[in-house]
Amino acid sequence: MQVTETLNDGLKRGYQIKIAAEDLDAKVNEKLAEAAPEIQMKGFRKGKVPMALLKKQFGQRLLGEAMQETIDAAMSSHFEESGDRPAVQPEVKMTNEDWKEGDDVEVEMSYEALPEVPEIDFSKIKLEKPVAAPADSEVDEALASLAESAQNFEDRKKGSKAKDGDQVVIDFEGSVDGEVFEGGSAEDYPLVLGSNSFIPGFEDQLVGAKAGEEKEVTVTFPEDYGAEHLAGKEAVFACTVKAVKAPAPATIDDELAKRYGAEDLAALKGQIGERLGAEYGQASRAVMKRKLLDALDETVAFELPPSLVEAEAKQIAHQLWHDDNPDVEGHDHPEIETTEEHMTLANRRVRLGLFLAEIGRKNEIEVSDAEMTQAVMTRARQFPGQEREFFEFVQKNPQMRQQIQAPIFEDMVVDFIFELAKVTEKKVTKDELQKAVEAIEED
Repeated sequence: MQVTETLNDGLKRGYQIKIAAEDLDAKVNEKLAEAAPEIQMKGFRKGKVPMALLKKQFGQRLLGEAMQETIDAAMSSHFEESGDRPAVQPEVKMTNEDWKEGDDVEVEMSYEALPEVPEIDFSKIKLEKPVAAPADSEVDEALASLAESAQNFEDRKKGSKAKDGDQVVIDFEGSVDGEVFEGGSAEDYPLVLGSNSFIPGFEDQLVGAKAGEEKEVTVTFPEDYGAEHLAGKEAVFACTVKAVKAPAPATIDDELAKRYGAEDLAALKGQIGERLGAEYGQASRAVMKRKLLDALDETVAFELPPSLVEAEAKQIAHQLWHDDNPDVEGHDHPEIETTEEHMTLANRRVRLGLFLAEIGRKNEIEVSDAEMTQAVMTRARQFPGQEREFFEFVQKNPQMRQQIQAPIFEDMVVDFIFELAKVTEKKVTKDELQKAVEAIEED
């Protein structure tokens, strides 16, 4: 096997790989020798088929395998000896298109190498960490919001009409074409008007109803309704309104706390304070991470693989176009041109991405199986009832696994740098922290 360099321009590399016909033939013979003990043909005992006959029968098929394995081995050997790491999958093609069995194989390989990433003394990076602690008033405000969401319903005055947002307690019986259908009846059902928990149009017809009143509600089941025998059908529900209740915030007391799993009101306040503290901590980390990336952006400079920058710029342009055109869900749209702004942002993302990846590699930072599993579980919760299918999809889809793993790895590397950088804390208010978060979101 002979490897000849044909291109060395910046990060671009090109090589001509020549595989001698006798080496390829030896590889085929080696594969036949490995398989021979298990091969049985008519007229021969198992493992006793002559090599010449094996080669005639299976040689052509094994030739392709041997050629691919030899080329892969040549590439692997080249990267090991040169120390190059390709930015993307190398482009490989045969150059002697009129090749026939018995000829040498000539292959052209080209790629962009990953650049050398400079060493940085992270102890010289100065970062300010905004620290906000939840005030008692903020805990009380969150508690009041919690009480409002856990609202009770109290009977309205006798004769009051039900309003949107009220709860009506009803008995109902549904029928289609005069026949009562299964699952269409209930007693003492508490229905909040405006909650859209019933068939479209049902709740609207109960607005204005009074306790003790009987009403017929006529609705049409949606065409895509889960029960096929009801889909698209008109149904009549005979309803008896037994009570009309107005919403009222829950009382802030120990009973409310117990509804949320706390021992008493003091314990619930403590839980709320911890939750707010965690939220403020996440916001603080986001601000500090942005400051770190900005500092690295000003400090770190090295040549970038053009293909990575161009691909990132196209992705940015595509995403921004969809952000501006939210009604277009598919990708059947005109080609989107990249601008100088897209290229500038892509340059930053690729440079910082490669830098953080190299820091992680050199310091053996890895996402553990447990961390990956936890991340997949978190994503799976976004698909209630389909968690198992999502897990199977992730297991079979390397690209999806990479999408989930990448941000975890990046945060691990960022935390590693935080430990080495000079970080000073600055006490701020909730509003000041919020403004800092909004500032980085607007950039």
